[in-house]
Amino acid sequence: MGVIDIGSISACLQVADDGPRTAAYKHPTMLCREIRPDGTLSKRGIRRVIRAARATVGAARSRGVRELFCFATSSVRDAANRDAVTDAVERAVGLRLQFLSGSDEGWLTYHAARHWAQESGRMLLLDIGGGTSEIVLGADEVPDLALSLPLGAGALTRAFLHKDPPTEKDLRRLKRHVRHSLDTLPDDTGFERAIAASRILNQLGHLAGKDSGVLTLADLDKWIPRLADMPSSRRARLRGISAARAPYVLAGAIVARGMMRSLDVSEVELCPWSLREGILLRHLAGTEPLPWSPCACADTA
Repeated sequence: MGVIDIGSISACLQVADDGPRTAAYKHPTMLCREIRPDGTLSKRGIRRVIRAARATVGAARSRGVRELFCFATSSVRDAANRDAVTDAVERAVGLRLQFLSGSDEGWLTYHAARHWAQESGRMLLLDIGGGTSEIVLGADEVPDLALSLPLGAGALTRAFLHKDPPTEKDLRRLKRHVRHSLDTLPDDTGFERAIAASRILNQLGHLAGKDSGVLTLADLDKWIPRLADMPSSRRARLRGISAARAPYVLAGAIVARGMMRSLDVSEVELCPWSLREGILLRHLAGTEPLPWSPCACADTA
């Protein structure tokens, strides 16, 4: 079986037989640039979704996938013309995109992170995406708290960082917005282990040279001013930073620092598993049905 996740930066296919990671395929989308001021996804953005869906479904079929989950995250889910996008994809590819709420995405990512950590105890999960960011907390398979916040790195870059590199005024506005958005977080989380399942934070960990798989608040304090002083073309040449995420890594780092300060977290472990692994693990376990069922891959166009 397989999972296709059409996100703001790329569409990713994850394939599994009896575990969450046996093969993967990626196709760029770069949808952060295609959200119009009225909240609709542009025609070019819709074409990018169709191309990504066609490429990832084809990759799934070539790998012998029989059951396929195909869903889109916030860039499509929250678009004002979401129905038009899903209709266009279905006409072109023969497959209907599905959607999870932000809190459900956080819950499934938390599920993957708990399996990756292979430990019991109270765990805090941070996940910074392109359109939203999630904070999840719990001691068991089902978390006590699952928050989805409109603090995605792509969305914030588009809304606040209008220059490349950004102006000091825009940086101050972004930092103030993040701080105010996190004012209502609970004071007493009582976690034993803090884990980040975020591609941006994993890349920042590589940038900081942390082969141990840990990103610290001190790392973010050190690198945020440096990233702010350089255009995205220079960031893309830094160790660990991909060209696709270079425009958004600064906003992602600012959100991460805000979360960690608000929750009194000095460091996070960097987890390579995320939402796709969570869906695969949950489906393979069969302990609780997912919000939707996989389609038969052989029937897709």
